[in-house]
Amino acid sequence: MIMSMTMSMRMRRKRRKPRILIAGLGNYLLRDDGVGVHAVKALQQAPLPGVLVAEVGTAVLGVLHLIEWAEKILVIDAMQAGGTPGTIYAFGVEDAAGQGLQASLHELNLLAALRFLPKQAKPEILIVGIEPETIDYGLDLSPAVAAALPELTREVRKIVSDWRNDFLVSQH
Repeated sequence: MIMSMTMSMRMRRKRRKPRILIAGLGNYLLRDDGVGVHAVKALQQAPLPGVLVAEVGTAVLGVLHLIEWAEKILVIDAMQAGGTPGTIYAFGVEDAAGQGLQASLHELNLLAALRFLPKQAKPEILIVGIEPETIDYGLDLSPAVAAALPELTREVRKIVSDWRNDFLVSQH
């Protein structure tokens, strides 16, 4: 009996999935600045099993409990990095912080939120975003950003799939 309980516990550990959070940042009222929120809404139309998808907006501190829960976080936001509107970028928060860059329009709020977490609770964070064309009052995305949104959601799904595969390999 003890043997089978131990085997059962090992099997459950191997089947455990990483705690993944997709966080859509941005101000939905400022056109392309709300691309993270638009992307999250698109992802929620065909949910990723076992992944928590949250519409964060600009209230990063309000989801501190989710940031603490997650092992991996994929942040979707508008990024001003000098490319043509609709260009998709991806890099780690540490990469941006280490180089003194602020590509994500809400990255400072995210970095401030991370300061409230205990050191051992800090998750791996990847920022994925789109170069904005228009940051002005309005609810719709600019044509260039709207056209890039399907590619962004495909990239997000690929990253999550890669994270899951890497996690399964590391568990063996």
